Amino acid sequence: MKLDEKTLDQLDKQLEKLIQALKNAERSNKEILAAVCDTYKKSARNLVHYYALRSFDITEIQRALAHMGMSRLARAEAHILASLLNTRFILAKIRHQPFEKPKSGLSIKNGQKLLSENTEAVLGPVYGNRRVRIMVTMPSQAADNYDLVLQMVESGMNCARINCAHDNAGRWKQMIEHVQRAGEQVGRPIKIFMDLAGPKIRTGEITDGPRVKKFSPKRDNLGQVIDPFSMHLVPAHKAELQPNEVPVDPAFLENIRTDQTILLRDTRGKKRKLEVVKEKNGLVWLKGNKTTYVETGMLLWVKSDKACNTAVADMPAREQSIQLREGDTLVLHKSQRPGEPADYDAEGNCIKEAHIACTLPEIIDQVRLKEKVYFDDGKIAGKVIEQFDDFVKIVITQAGIDGSSLKAEKGINFPQSKLKIAGLTTKDKEDLAFVAQHADAVNYSFVNTPEDVKGLIKELEKLGVKDDLAVILKIETQAAFRNLKAILLTAMQIRHVGVMIARGDLAVEAGWQNIGLIQKEIVKITSAAHIPVIWATQVLENLAKKGYPSRSEITDATSGVRAECVMLNKGPYINRAIKLLDEILVDMEPFQSKNIDMLPKLQLGD
Repeated sequence: MKLDEKTLDQLDKQLEKLIQALKNAERSNKEILAAVCDTYKKSARNLVHYYALRSFDITEIQRALAHMGMSRLARAEAHILASLLNTRFILAKIRHQPFEKPKSGLSIKNGQKLLSENTEAVLGPVYGNRRVRIMVTMPSQAADNYDLVLQMVESGMNCARINCAHDNAGRWKQMIEHVQRAGEQVGRPIKIFMDLAGPKIRTGEITDGPRVKKFSPKRDNLGQVIDPFSMHLVPAHKAELQPNEVPVDPAFLENIRTDQTILLRDTRGKKRKLEVVKEKNGLVWLKGNKTTYVETGMLLWVKSDKACNTAVADMPAREQSIQLREGDTLVLHKSQRPGEPADYDAEGNCIKEAHIACTLPEIIDQVRLKEKVYFDDGKIAGKVIEQFDDFVKIVITQAGIDGSSLKAEKGINFPQSKLKIAGLTTKDKEDLAFVAQHADAVNYSFVNTPEDVKGLIKELEKLGVKDDLAVILKIETQAAFRNLKAILLTAMQIRHVGVMIARGDLAVEAGWQNIGLIQKEIVKITSAAHIPVIWATQVLENLAKKGYPSRSEITDATSGVRAECVMLNKGPYINRAIKLLDEILVDMEPFQSKNIDMLPKLQLGD
């Protein structure tokens, strides 16, 4: 690109046009800018400027500036007007022309400072060498196991997340007490964040499966038994059964002695002999060498005394699922009757279609023909082919090669549907009273419109905590992303605000091919608003649940340095995940400052 006087003059006029567009946008948003609290006066103005700038394609301007070795405005989101004015000022100097640079109202330095201050207010102060905080979801065990919570804090956790969709107020309080105690012991306060469950759209219950348990011995590669299975007979009144426990009449257990043999015919009519290897305190241990299926009501008797017998007491039903293949039809209905798999005749013809309930029945009236439907984080996909008053029929368009299992309480997404769902449920309002009293921040699920935010603000005002409780807006739908400007400007009436990118639901809603671009855009938009962003969903998921990370999730965790906080979900290896994430974020800090790539001295090693 030839940068002659004519080109430079044209570039200056383009920049002037952009600056004027920013001023016009500010005037047209005057009313909503006046409503934001003092914390966000400059930030809200800058957010309006950012959206005004992004209403233009400035790629040619960026190329021209790059040829001159100048800033391309690619990292200017936190201080839009100041960056544009600085660029015009430098152009005027190059051209030896006078230019009196007006005040921007927000300098580049102060734009960065505002984000830092707001981040500390919401997420807490920085400790050590790590700018990015780590948030961890509390498992149910955190209510009973203080040492588990202490290990999390010692490993590097900055913020504890409690999901109100699980457990209850008593358990939440125990978790919070453990977190606060651990923070005091380690010497750094830990922020408490609580998720409102929100109006989640999920699959309903499924008809109970058989009340049966399978016991199998361990075999070698040749099929020879190398370790018998162990079955424990326990009193029928035992509250929670372990996988290898079978409940029976306590009177029967009192008559059992070691070295006796228990006989039964399993669900297939197979005769089985189980040896009594131990009896103590009303419990009996059995062992067997052949696979055995035991069900509720099955008769057990002593080999030497058939009169000494008992029936297996009630056992929990096996979790049932609906197997779906591409081309199958699924009925999604308003009625909350339990779902059932499809029925087939002897020739394999479907005589009754699979069906399942939607936990928000009103959704059935809002979906339309040919709209896409996703189940279980996008593992199963379909589209609406028929619509009735009480149900819709969905043809399955995507499933596993051998089919996919759809279980109860799995998420349903309607990315093409215009759903009208209230942001706060009755349960959310009840839980919010607890959150307001015990937490530092509330994570607001399923926020789609500025009206949803207004509803939350109204509840916070009722509770008298509008200026005390931080609000984290969970962006998990396409509608939320489309309305993000209005959502943020409305939320800025609250003193402390953050954003969580709920990448799981958002990826299903927007399409997996688009999630990378969308999360990048959300990071830029929140930077423009000087609002901290939390990078959430499936970060180091494999490591937390299975004990070892995949290469792709390491790369994903590395990208989290662009955010102010990275969230980890629960898992048996959560402390490994916290420690590794801490190392990754500390190691990446010299190379990445928010969205800016840094260039420390290249270390090539020995």
